[in-house]
Amino acid sequence: MHYDIVVLVHILLDLTLLIERFGTFNSPAELASLEVSMAGNGLPTLGRVKLVDLIPSEGLPSDSYKLSVTTLSQSLAQYSAAIIQFPISDGALLKSCLESSRLYFHHKPSFPSADIIHPDDSRDWCKTSGYRADPQMWLETFDFRPGLTPTDQNNEIEIPPAGLADIFALLGRACRDILDAISFYLNLRSSPFTEILDNVPLRNREISSSVLAVSCHGRPSFQGAQHHNLTTQDDGQLMFSDHDHQVDRSLLTLVKADKAGLHIRDFHGHWVFIDGDLGPQEAIVYPGLALYQATAGYINPAMHRMDINNVQGSMHGRCSLAFKLMPKSMSSLNCSEMRAAGHGVEAQFQLPVPVDDFMQRSTDQVLNRNNFATFTYPAAQEGRNRVIYSFDFSTLRNSRRLLPDGSIKPMMHRKKNNSRCKPLPPSKRLRLEAQRVLKERVQDIADKKGIKLRFCTLKDCENHIHSVDSPCANIRMEIGWPPGVPFVHPHDLPNKAKIGFLETYEPGWSETNDIE
Repeated sequence: MHYDIVVLVHILLDLTLLIERFGTFNSPAELASLEVSMAGNGLPTLGRVKLVDLIPSEGLPSDSYKLSVTTLSQSLAQYSAAIIQFPISDGALLKSCLESSRLYFHHKPSFPSADIIHPDDSRDWCKTSGYRADPQMWLETFDFRPGLTPTDQNNEIEIPPAGLADIFALLGRACRDILDAISFYLNLRSSPFTEILDNVPLRNREISSSVLAVSCHGRPSFQGAQHHNLTTQDDGQLMFSDHDHQVDRSLLTLVKADKAGLHIRDFHGHWVFIDGDLGPQEAIVYPGLALYQATAGYINPAMHRMDINNVQGSMHGRCSLAFKLMPKSMSSLNCSEMRAAGHGVEAQFQLPVPVDDFMQRSTDQVLNRNNFATFTYPAAQEGRNRVIYSFDFSTLRNSRRLLPDGSIKPMMHRKKNNSRCKPLPPSKRLRLEAQRVLKERVQDIADKKGIKLRFCTLKDCENHIHSVDSPCANIRMEIGWPPGVPFVHPHDLPNKAKIGFLETYEPGWSETNDIE
């Protein structure tokens, strides 16, 4: 214990000196340079942080807060995950909810009906609620989403596991404190992500974007046992293929399970077993793709997979509680806070990305993988300053070389900047402008009036706009929607209607923007 404290103090001192010397970072590569410089004092295992030490307070940060933030950030940099220690009383709540979840899944049928077999669909990312099953992954899930009442296949209200509302509040508050700690590490202003997060508490008729996913993996009586996506070794153990991993699209995911089995790929591309020695009040937190996008690639998302060998012989499988802190569907992910803090923002992060569009993108598109080659991780070469760090790209780090002067040089070819780039096509410009105005003007009006924007389809709304008692009439009137323009998401509007939309919320827009 004494050794760990000494190591952490050295890490904090190194970090303070480096920040004083370099200030903010011009690119994720410079942040990686700092991480490599600190590698000699790296954490031997996942960092453990008490949640109470991550709660910010007025005035100067305390030594315990700075030390906890450093441990958290270093653990995320090395392992893409960290261990969060809750108070003992919260550990009892987590245990009680997991026991209730085991009973809930135990009473589910072995052969689910076809209408509840739903693999993950990015189009419905903010609408899931209630029980669903994925036999191919040997997985059952109950999504608890405040604002939506779950129903079963008979359209009857389904009774969920006990205590989910309390767990949702507990883990949600913890995720926001952790997110603020990451912001402190990146030298961003306080609570920089408030605009893209749900209101606390939710306003009238609002539906939570964040979700508490209660899952059961490998229940023996579930039919997925005969159809799982696993391979068997000679010794009879079950294992996933090397490519069978997941990346969450959340900002942060905080997960607590009743059995170990979670593996995450670390900085060096190695799979690390991370939840084997957790206490009853400890949980795992790891970042997702939304935080990667919002921080311009400075915080890498975790790649994780599940090993269910230790659930064989268990009558319940592996139950877990996973709170996913998600951005609001009507917001946009942009890196303005990173720029304001002085960090360099690379080209792929320059334009704001609407959250709904972001959720439809593949992981490869988000990580811009198509532009890079795949590397392997060789053994370190002799010579202290001649170590070459080349990773498989799935580690989410660009291949870099540590030069003799201590700087990091990317090993991939970049396209040269071209100052004579062609302007965006008019249709593209209109779409981007419409998305910007939706976020900056329309969403602000709706938030102030407590209105949840639920857009119609273009086909349905062609008749709505001519009727005073249509489903969207009140909302259109409340937010000042332009007359004659269908109440659909602006990027689905025809170009002429987009211009009418822009002129309504930004009078004189056409005069200042030359659209042919």
